[in-house]
Amino acid sequence: MSFDKILSISGKPGLYEIKAQTKGGFIAQKIDDKKKLNVNLRHNVSMLSEIAMYTYTEEVPLREVFQKIADKENGGETISHKESKAKLESYFQEVLPEYDEDRVYASDIKKVVQWYNMLVKSGINNFAEEEKTEDTFGEEE
Repeated sequence: MSFDKILSISGKPGLYEIKAQTKGGFIAQKIDDKKKLNVNLRHNVSMLSEIAMYTYTEEVPLREVFQKIADKENGGETISHKESKAKLESYFQEVLPEYDEDRVYASDIKKVVQWYNMLVKSGINNFAEEEKTEDTFGEEE
Protein backbone atom coordinates (compact mmCIF):
# COMPACT_ATOMS: atom_id res chain seq x y z
CA MET A 1 0.00 0.00 0.00
CA SER A 2 1.42 3.34 -1.03
CA PHE A 3 1.36 6.27 1.41
CA ASP A 4 0.32 8.48 -1.52
CA LYS A 5 -2.98 6.57 -1.84
CA ILE A 6 -4.02 6.92 1.81
CA LEU A 7 -6.66 9.48 2.72
CA SER A 8 -8.95 10.73 5.41
CA ILE A 9 -12.61 11.38 4.67
CA SER A 10 -14.34 14.07 6.73
CA GLY A 11 -17.18 12.62 8.77
CA LYS A 12 -15.90 9.05 8.37
CA PRO A 13 -13.71 7.43 11.03
CA GLY A 14 -10.40 5.85 10.10
CA LEU A 15 -8.12 5.99 7.12
CA TYR A 16 -8.83 4.77 3.61
CA GLU A 17 -6.87 3.65 0.56
CA ILE A 18 -7.93 4.65 -2.95
CA LYS A 19 -8.79 1.49 -4.88
CA ALA A 20 -10.47 2.55 -8.13
CA GLN A 21 -11.76 5.58 -9.94
CA THR A 22 -15.48 5.84 -10.75
CA LYS A 23 -17.51 8.18 -12.91
CA GLY A 24 -18.47 10.46 -9.99
CA GLY A 25 -15.57 9.89 -7.60
CA PHE A 26 -13.68 6.80 -6.45
CA ILE A 27 -13.84 3.63 -4.40
CA ALA A 28 -11.94 3.70 -1.10
CA GLN A 29 -11.14 0.78 1.19
CA LYS A 30 -10.78 1.23 4.95
CA ILE A 31 -7.27 0.19 5.91
CA ASP A 32 -8.20 -1.68 9.09
CA ASP A 33 -11.37 -3.67 8.34
CA LYS A 34 -11.12 -3.57 4.50
CA LYS A 35 -14.70 -2.30 4.04
CA LYS A 36 -15.20 -0.46 0.77
CA LEU A 37 -16.88 2.91 0.41
CA ASN A 38 -18.05 4.82 -2.64
CA VAL A 39 -16.69 8.37 -2.31
CA ASN A 40 -18.25 11.10 -4.43
CA LEU A 41 -17.32 14.71 -5.06
CA ARG A 42 -19.41 15.96 -2.11
CA HIS A 43 -17.11 14.29 0.44
CA ASN A 44 -14.32 16.37 1.93
CA VAL A 45 -11.21 14.25 1.33
CA SER A 46 -7.64 14.88 2.52
CA MET A 47 -4.71 12.94 1.11
CA LEU A 48 -2.22 12.21 3.91
CA SER A 49 0.61 13.00 1.49
CA GLU A 50 -0.74 16.57 1.19
CA ILE A 51 -1.04 17.28 4.93
CA ALA A 52 1.71 19.13 6.81
CA MET A 53 2.31 20.27 10.38
CA TYR A 54 3.18 23.87 11.24
CA THR A 55 6.56 24.63 12.76
CA TYR A 56 8.08 28.00 13.57
CA THR A 57 10.12 27.96 10.35
CA GLU A 58 8.23 25.86 7.80
CA GLU A 59 5.53 23.26 7.26
CA VAL A 60 6.73 19.68 7.80
CA PRO A 61 4.96 17.04 5.66
CA LEU A 62 2.99 14.47 7.65
CA ARG A 63 5.13 11.74 6.08
CA GLU A 64 8.20 13.21 7.83
CA VAL A 65 6.36 13.53 11.16
CA PHE A 66 5.31 9.87 10.89
CA GLN A 67 8.90 8.89 10.07
CA LYS A 68 10.13 10.75 13.17
CA ILE A 69 7.60 8.88 15.31
CA ALA A 70 8.60 5.58 13.67
CA ASP A 71 12.28 6.31 14.36
CA LYS A 72 11.48 7.11 18.00
CA GLU A 73 9.35 3.96 18.42
CA ASN A 74 11.54 1.64 16.29
CA GLY A 75 8.67 1.17 13.82
CA GLY A 76 6.20 0.14 16.52
CA GLU A 77 3.07 1.73 17.90
CA THR A 78 3.25 4.88 19.97
CA ILE A 79 1.19 6.24 22.88
CA SER A 80 -2.59 6.10 22.68
CA HIS A 81 -4.47 9.02 21.16
CA LYS A 82 -6.68 8.83 24.27
CA GLU A 83 -3.90 10.05 26.57
CA SER A 84 -4.25 13.41 28.33
CA LYS A 85 -3.70 16.64 26.43
CA ALA A 86 -0.53 17.34 28.46
CA LYS A 87 0.93 13.90 27.74
CA LEU A 88 0.16 14.14 24.01
CA GLU A 89 1.72 17.61 23.77
CA SER A 90 4.78 16.49 25.72
CA TYR A 91 5.21 13.47 23.45
CA PHE A 92 4.80 15.58 20.30
CA GLN A 93 7.37 18.05 21.65
CA GLU A 94 9.87 15.16 21.73
CA VAL A 95 9.02 14.09 18.19
CA LEU A 96 8.80 17.53 16.56
CA PRO A 97 10.35 20.04 19.00
CA GLU A 98 9.92 23.00 16.66
CA TYR A 99 6.14 22.57 16.11
CA ASP A 100 4.14 25.79 16.37
CA GLU A 101 2.16 25.46 19.59
CA ASP A 102 -0.17 28.31 18.58
CA ARG A 103 -1.26 26.69 15.30
CA VAL A 104 -1.03 22.97 16.09
CA TYR A 105 -3.86 22.08 18.45
CA ALA A 106 -4.16 19.12 20.83
CA SER A 107 -6.84 17.71 18.50
CA ASP A 108 -4.30 17.78 15.62
CA ILE A 109 -1.73 15.91 17.72
CA LYS A 110 -4.38 13.39 18.75
CA LYS A 111 -5.27 12.78 15.10
CA VAL A 112 -1.60 12.35 14.07
CA VAL A 113 -0.98 9.82 16.86
CA GLN A 114 -4.21 7.96 16.03
CA TRP A 115 -3.41 7.83 12.29
CA TYR A 116 0.17 6.72 12.95
CA ASN A 117 -1.04 3.82 15.12
CA MET A 118 -3.64 2.84 12.49
CA LEU A 119 -0.99 2.73 9.79
CA VAL A 120 1.42 0.69 11.92
CA LYS A 121 -1.35 -1.80 12.77
CA SER A 122 -1.99 -2.11 9.02
CA GLY A 123 1.64 -2.94 8.36
CA ILE A 124 2.88 0.46 7.23
CA ASN A 125 5.84 1.64 9.29
CA ASN A 126 8.25 3.01 6.71
CA PHE A 127 7.34 6.56 5.80
CA ALA A 128 10.52 7.51 3.95
CA GLU A 129 9.92 9.30 0.65
CA GLU A 130 9.20 6.79 -2.11
CA GLU A 131 10.71 7.20 -5.55
CA LYS A 132 8.16 8.34 -8.09
CA THR A 133 7.39 5.79 -10.80
CA GLU A 134 4.63 5.67 -13.36
CA ASP A 135 1.11 6.28 -12.11
CA THR A 136 -0.56 3.10 -10.89
CA PHE A 137 -3.90 4.58 -9.84
CA GLY A 138 -6.46 1.85 -9.41
CA GLU A 139 -4.12 -1.13 -9.78
CA GLU A 140 -3.95 -3.81 -7.12
CA GLU A 141 -0.66 -4.14 -5.31
